[in-house]
Amino acid sequence: MKYERMYCLMAMLTFMAIAWTGCGGGSSSSAGTTAPSTSAPSITVEAFSSGGPIPAKYTCDGADISPAVKISGVSSSAKSLVLIVDDPDAPGGTWNHWVLFDISPATSDIAENFMPAGAISGSNDFGRNQYNGPCPPAGGAHRYYFRLYALSVATLGLSEGASRAQVDATMVGAILEGYPVEYMGTYQR
Repeated sequence: MKYERMYCLMAMLTFMAIAWTGCGGGSSSSAGTTAPSTSAPSITVEAFSSGGPIPAKYTCDGADISPAVKISGVSSSAKSLVLIVDDPDAPGGTWNHWVLFDISPATSDIAENFMPAGAISGSNDFGRNQYNGPCPPAGGAHRYYFRLYALSVATLGLSEGASRAQVDATMVGAILEGYPVEYMGTYQR
């Protein structure tokens, strides 16, 4: 009886080990498979820490220029990128400050007050095809999200001045897993 239990336990453990390996739990390797990215996708705004205050230079109270943005860990499957900056705390609902699409997935830096070559600027809620920084009414702090999307398509097929709604609608079904990634800053007047 004692040996029957031991054989039964060994058989169960063997079965579990085989099942675990077959489900991908083991550490087997296969030739021809693509290794996953070693770093998670991220976006960073150099002018302020995540969750920190946005310097006035990048707002309507200053030079109103776009801050430098760093992009890393973009999926190798990405064919293009989209960057959207918005304020979900605006009195009338989300206010769009920058709508930038058809960005090359090889882009790792967007310099201050610069638009990457080949990228297209959509219309923001100021009615301009450019970055316009935070400009909230006096009162509490507003949050400003810099959101990066990686897409499975090389172009959205939209023209300069496309609205955020058009960009959002065109991205449906093309956003890669793990996106968007975001970076948030605050501003208060």
